[in-house]
Amino acid sequence: MQILVTGGAGYIGSHTVVELLAAGHDVVVDNLCNGSREAISRVERIAGKPVAFVECDIRDRDALDSVFGEHEIDAVIHFAGLKAVGESVEQPLAYYENNVNGTLVLCQAMAAAGVYRIVFSSSATVYGIEAPVPYLEHMPRGTTSNPYGTSKGMVERVLEDLADADPSWSVTLLRYFNPIGAHPSGLIGEDPRGIPNNLMPFIAQVAVGRREELTIFGNDYPTADGTCERDYLHVVDLAVGHLKALQVSRSGVSIYNLGTGKGISVMEMVNSFTRVTGVDIAYRFGERRAGDLASFWADATKAKDELGWTAERTLDEMMADTWRWQSMNADGYC
Repeated sequence: MQILVTGGAGYIGSHTVVELLAAGHDVVVDNLCNGSREAISRVERIAGKPVAFVECDIRDRDALDSVFGEHEIDAVIHFAGLKAVGESVEQPLAYYENNVNGTLVLCQAMAAAGVYRIVFSSSATVYGIEAPVPYLEHMPRGTTSNPYGTSKGMVERVLEDLADADPSWSVTLLRYFNPIGAHPSGLIGEDPRGIPNNLMPFIAQVAVGRREELTIFGNDYPTADGTCERDYLHVVDLAVGHLKALQVSRSGVSIYNLGTGKGISVMEMVNSFTRVTGVDIAYRFGERRAGDLASFWADATKAKDELGWTAERTLDEMMADTWRWQSMNADGYC
């Protein structure tokens, strides 16, 4: 198949493009909002195959029409969008404009081109602050705590309504938990712009000397060591999940959690990184952040049963691959 990967130069997108190419698919990548052109060059080195790259904004209908006109696209994997929780609180309109309106324009262009198969990059945040753990796909979307999460839930609803209105559509919603790690080659990995919003790249940047210390927000949560627990999975496992999702070609909407099924605390992450790499991480405890939940993790049974997907890579592999990427690329793709 020929797959359009929006946001394919970003962290998860670039790893997914590697897996698509390895499986024999042709790939067209667009958008550099959260990505790097260098990442695509490195993907081509890893895969030994070219990637068709088109720099365009998913809100630009004319540009999208040109992409669909020039390439025989069979399906779309949709990553493109803004993704920083804190920034979304400060700039909600930008998040709704990019994430929600951008998806509307993309779907209009897809329909005009006769392409009705989409895999959407969603998030566990759509379960909301009141959801019990583990999260299950049949749970309703809940009360999100920030515009980023709300935008993901809104896009899910848009795609569900679209599939309800037209049985031509095949929609797969992948609800991610916490991807970390990097490609084992060390050539591609997570390269956040500015101060990292997520734990793992912050740890890695402290280890490589780009940051002085890690602030752990809260050590009085009702968890084993008082720090927050999250479901961390290797980004390559997550990428493979998208490949598996392309197997879903039924009409309507399919929803899958992609996670390991267990929570790991912030302190466990720090200690694991030091154990695997031999690098000590300077840290201090700070106040809790508003909106942070104590614990959440996935029930990924449905993905195992219907897609044949499970998270296979260990926490040690996640740490080793993160450090290989960061130590080889101290300043990221710069």
